[in-house]
Amino acid sequence: MSAETPAAAGQFTRRRLQFRAWRGGRPFWAGLFIALGGLPIAYFPYANLQIGHLTLAMATTAGAGSLIIGVLLVVLGVSLWFQKHVRVFAGVAAILLALVSIPVSNLGGFLIGFLLALVGGAMAVSWVPGEPPQDEPPLEGRGTGDAPEGVVPGGAALSDTAVPGTPAPATQVPDASVPQQRDGAEKPNDLSGTSPANGANGRHSAG
Repeated sequence: MSAETPAAAGQFTRRRLQFRAWRGGRPFWAGLFIALGGLPIAYFPYANLQIGHLTLAMATTAGAGSLIIGVLLVVLGVSLWFQKHVRVFAGVAAILLALVSIPVSNLGGFLIGFLLALVGGAMAVSWVPGEPPQDEPPLEGRGTGDAPEGVVPGGAALSDTAVPGTPAPATQVPDASVPQQRDGAEKPNDLSGTSPANGANGRHSAG
């Protein structure tokens, strides 16, 4: 094996993938069937079949019409590869030309070109471009594990006003096991006699 074999294999694979992507974005098979259907329609009226010493000519009086139909089918098939937005027009035109070729061109190229053009036209009309895949939206309303949204397991709750892209400040959730002072409860009198802020000190309480 030569050193160029892996490189050639990689290039062939890349070309094949590029052709597959190009083929998937257009009605490739419809254009191929229509183009192949035009070949026997245009060929048979001008062909001669040799049987021993006997030459059988399959030409008809409408040979020019057969040539025109065949060329139009080939053009419509190729146009589907490079102008996919005309797929409906090209498909309908291919079906009509296939029907006209039955009385004009030896039963539509002995039914070979007729069937190929008919199937290709139907495929072109029914082909639609695919939609690109959409990204799934992120799941909302779920926190880490079984904890509610905005609460960090272990007692830290995330602030609702955190700026995106910066670590959010965490506030400590009060522990239910530690008794907390209720709002509005009276503060105990300072009996030390050093703080008369609440109107009570040790002297008045003792007296």
